[in-house]
This record gives sequence, structure tokens and C-alpha cells, in this order.
Amino acid sequence: MKKEIIHEELSGKIIGAAMNVLKPGLDEKLYERALVIELRRRGHTVDAQRSYPVFYDSELIGHLLPKVVSAFNEAHTAQMIGYLAISQLDLALLLNFKSARLEWKRVVWQNKLESDLPDLHAY
Repeated sequence: MKKEIIHEELSGKIIGAAMNVLKPGLDEKLYERALVIELRRRGHTVDAQRSYPVFYDSELIGHLLPKVVSAFNEAHTAQMIGYLAISQLDLALLLNFKSARLEWKRVVWQNKLESDLPDLHAY
């Protein structure tokens, strides 16, 4: 039985756009800006550095995090899970522009039970 991949088509388009802007040796901020330009050029609605209110109870699929690192680690994944929890979105894409070949990782948040999410405004 094949496991369903959420937002497979759209995340594939985003990864394709990232491959188009890949020019190794730049700063993460430049990759972020280039990716926003490329995605908008391809007709997607993109918010860069969008801020979210911090509470837990309450058509871009998730978060994109461009990095220039030797390898992804658990801290990168944990950061993306935190962003997904705050934003109530399902999917984040980690994109590593360190080398000539794009490295990417899909991070899916599967703990979307509202009863488990505390309201931080109550404290």
C-alpha cells in the first residue's frame, strides 16, 4: 500500500523552482529572495518572513527554509515543526543550497489535535 504524500504536486513545483535558482556559494537570505521571485514568476502567492501570532488554538502549503549548511540536522527539523505548529500548516520544505546539487527535505506535522494545543494567551 502506497502512503499518500501530502501536497506532492505543489511541493514538486517548489523544489523545481529551487533547482532553477541554485547557484552555490550565496547567502541564505539571497536564496530566500531569489526563491520568492521565482515562485511569484511562476504564479504562486508567496509571503517572505511572514510573522504569526503565538497561540495554539485557534495557497502556500507551508514553510520554506533555505539553508546553506553541510547537512540538515535535528535542530533544522525541530525548527520547522515549531513553525508548522504555530501556523497550523501541514508541510515545510527544507532546501539546502550548499552544493551544486539541491538537497531538500519534507517535514510533515502530524500532531494537529487542537485539544493538545494550549492557548498561550491564557497565561
